[in-house]
Amino acid sequence: MTKANRPTARGRGARTAALLAVLCAAASCSVSGPPPGGGRPGEPRRGPAPPSARQHGVALPSWSEGDYGGPRAGAYVASIAAAGANWIQLNPTWYQDSPRDDGMHRTDETADDAGLRHIIGLARRAGLRVLLKPHVDLPGDQDRAAIRPRDRRRWYAAYTRLITHYADLARETGADELAVGTELAGLSGDRDPWLDVVAAVRARFRGTLVYAANYDEYEHVAFWDRLDLIGIDAYWPLASGPTTDVAQLRRAWQPILRRVARFSADRGRPVLFTEAGYVSQRGSTAAPYAWDISTADGAAEQAAAYEALLASCGGLGWWAGVHWWMWDDWPDAAETPRSLSYSPHGKPAERVLRRWWRPG
Repeated sequence: MTKANRPTARGRGARTAALLAVLCAAASCSVSGPPPGGGRPGEPRRGPAPPSARQHGVALPSWSEGDYGGPRAGAYVASIAAAGANWIQLNPTWYQDSPRDDGMHRTDETADDAGLRHIIGLARRAGLRVLLKPHVDLPGDQDRAAIRPRDRRRWYAAYTRLITHYADLARETGADELAVGTELAGLSGDRDPWLDVVAAVRARFRGTLVYAANYDEYEHVAFWDRLDLIGIDAYWPLASGPTTDVAQLRRAWQPILRRVARFSADRGRPVLFTEAGYVSQRGSTAAPYAWDISTADGAAEQAAAYEALLASCGGLGWWAGVHWWMWDDWPDAAETPRSLSYSPHGKPAERVLRRWWRPG
């Protein structure tokens, strides 16, 4: 995602307690027993499984330096845990000024390290595991998939400095999982530079590693074999127009999930939906990646989409879970009225989460 409530994929698409044996090809296969854990730094681990409880995650992105250390942080963490989540995703965002630049930098919209340390501490005390998922964005509405630097060598050097900084922070704070990149489709086909990036991260952080590919990017990522999980930002369109028909939405998921299951089996890695979400606007199931579909209330459609995803994926052995985009927005940060935003908080979609994540 780029700015509040705005996916970058416009118009496109725990440290675990045990590891999983190589996955069977069938989408309906069950999780097998755990093999032993990872090897030396720089070596890929062989496909960590979802832990005994899958990743029931919610993203809480930040849009300013002080968000994570501010007065609302504790309430957000507590409400995420109360909804039944067992994971929280945190998103510090850096920026580069144009797609062709060879570096990125902090701005006053980048969460500061002190705030990250604070909110990770809050999350751990609330019993939540932590996925740290840094983002690199472009100004305005530009899609980060457009990043194609003039000097790739210099860009990768700058990016390595960024991501190893967060690898150190993840290690020091006890975060469980780190995304080595998010939706960088203009670069994720570069194998050798990413092998160096991953090796540098593994030398600093012993937890689970994932890359978050957009739904139309994941088949082109060149380095899944060096990661523990295949991450997909799951913004597949599911309908041609507005619908609250859960059965129809579940049927739309079936060919998607069969294809992802084959990919998971071919790569020998479970798949985590590193993002999934729907605005509470009429028509959100037709364009999950869009934050401005309509001004008509779509809370029932959002809830139906949550139900369809969880019902379609819950029994799949290769599926490691989902991180929903996004919980609540920080005061004065929202670009979309809360009633129409991606947030499920206080809406029918939150009741769906509670039913699935806190049964009984």
